[in-house]
Amino acid sequence: MTVTFGRARRRAGAATAVVAAAVLAAGLAQAPAAASPAAPAGLDRAELRAALDGVHDAGMYGVFSQVRDGRAEWDGAAGDADARTGRPVLPHMRQRVGSITKTFVATAILQQFEAGRIDLDAPVGRYLPDVVPGDRGERVTVRMLLNHTSGIGDYVPAAFPSYGRLSPESLDEHRFREVAPERLVRWGLEAPATNEPGERVSYSNTNYVIAGLLLEKVTGQDADRYITRHVIRKAGLRHTSFPERARIRGPHPKLYESLFQHIDPPRDYSVYNMSWAWTAGAVVSTMDDLNTFYRKLLTGELIGEKALAEMKDTRPWTDAAGNLIANYGLGLYSMDLPCGTFWGHDGAVFGAGTQSLSTPDGERQVSLATTLMKYQKIENGAIVPHPIDYAMPRFLLEAACGDVPTATAKSSGGSSGGSSGGLRAMPLQSLVS
Repeated sequence: MTVTFGRARRRAGAATAVVAAAVLAAGLAQAPAAASPAAPAGLDRAELRAALDGVHDAGMYGVFSQVRDGRAEWDGAAGDADARTGRPVLPHMRQRVGSITKTFVATAILQQFEAGRIDLDAPVGRYLPDVVPGDRGERVTVRMLLNHTSGIGDYVPAAFPSYGRLSPESLDEHRFREVAPERLVRWGLEAPATNEPGERVSYSNTNYVIAGLLLEKVTGQDADRYITRHVIRKAGLRHTSFPERARIRGPHPKLYESLFQHIDPPRDYSVYNMSWAWTAGAVVSTMDDLNTFYRKLLTGELIGEKALAEMKDTRPWTDAAGNLIANYGLGLYSMDLPCGTFWGHDGAVFGAGTQSLSTPDGERQVSLATTLMKYQKIENGAIVPHPIDYAMPRFLLEAACGDVPTATAKSSGGSSGGSSGGLRAMPLQSLVS
């Protein structure tokens, strides 16, 4: 899920420029147009270990990952699952994966598209006239929900009003609140529109709550049950689920929120009622399961060729300064790295950040989880980059590409003002995603 809050929204231009200048310089960027991307090298386990340790050494409480290259895989972890006791984080722990949920939801919607029950270019009001009524219901299509071009605002500022003041008051107050998806949608529809329908990508969690209600309408099943049966189980995922309670089932780390250093020390939010996220960001998974899911999705085992082509039909997603964040499709985005194009998504909920990237054939993959969020500080209205913001892209580049030629690696750097459109590690991490 993702949203920019109150004061943070008003500061977006200045803050984005600072973050972009620093993160893009250290981050993952598009390969230059004139160069042919170098193919990913094999797994260098020593380099992967050193790069992952570097993320922890930079200040991340706990970080864990799985990297695959064909049938070969590497699993690693660094740091603590519990900052107080020193309990170590382990590679196969469960994680709240936030907006990666959106790929699961989009897959389910595209299954219904294949079955002829959903027309991607039909107005959402045709299916849900009481949920998205009036002119907006007639102008916003299903496709616009899935690629975030609907212009519908995000519900999260209304759900957590103190967040825009950089206060955890509403996060703590609503830890065990049960909130209906219809209430989330009403908050989103009451928020100012971000753009005209279809005009541009403007990321909003409300889109995917509406998508969940659409899935329920056409299937006659609870959205989480349908996705569990027809996506999660079909993919053979053993440790992926929509949570039924506030506590995560199975081994997991604590998840620490710093709120730009306004929660000091950072507070654990691993116990939380995730009804506020629902089909926009509630799924719990493991890095192994995420890699399996994206491999099966991209190789046609969950949806067919035509539906996958629809999913990969992208629009540019840019930040306030005009820098390319990613090319966004239907619950899936692409990033052009020095070794080629990768598909996937990332997500962030309170305390938890996750990103999963795969080559188009599903052969080279990396999934990464972190346990401390919004660790940067804000000075003069701008986010100050943290050493983690440099260490994490270095790990992801090593995991995705391996031994990239030096010239190619250097040319992949970008700046906020450059034309290469730098692409970031966990682009949703400074938001709630």
